[in-house]
Amino acid sequence: MERALQFLHSHKDVALATSEGNIPKLRIFRVMKQEGNVLYFATSEQKAVWRELRKNPNVELIAYEGNISVRCSGMVNFNVEDATKRWIYEHNDVLQRLYTSYDQMAYFCLPIAEMDYYDLQPTPPEFLHFDLMAGEVSEGFMPTGS
Repeated sequence: MERALQFLHSHKDVALATSEGNIPKLRIFRVMKQEGNVLYFATSEQKAVWRELRKNPNVELIAYEGNISVRCSGMVNFNVEDATKRWIYEHNDVLQRLYTSYDQMAYFCLPIAEMDYYDLQPTPPEFLHFDLMAGEVSEGFMPTGS
């Protein structure tokens, strides 16, 4: 699991999937902070993504580079501590260019419920599934031809 979490830590730009009704919505998001298996994000309350998250907090994201990908899913949490909001704002210069204060943004976090680690380099490809809620790990490989 540490290998998957470290991959996420070093790959801040992820594709985040939400939904609007039964229509999937996919966006590139930057992970603003990571504490273990919790990922933190910032956005604007004016954006559609915020409204989508408030209606349905279930999300999935994926980070990818080369032959490795890490996919995570779970339910976002909107209760982010003020100190964490300040840290995110102070340590992400793009936010400081767009907003004059940390409290002008909306924050949420994703406590990862499930995580998949794929490595297509070896033969057969490596696959690890982590159910963080149940504390279970499954390993295997991706069958060829699928």
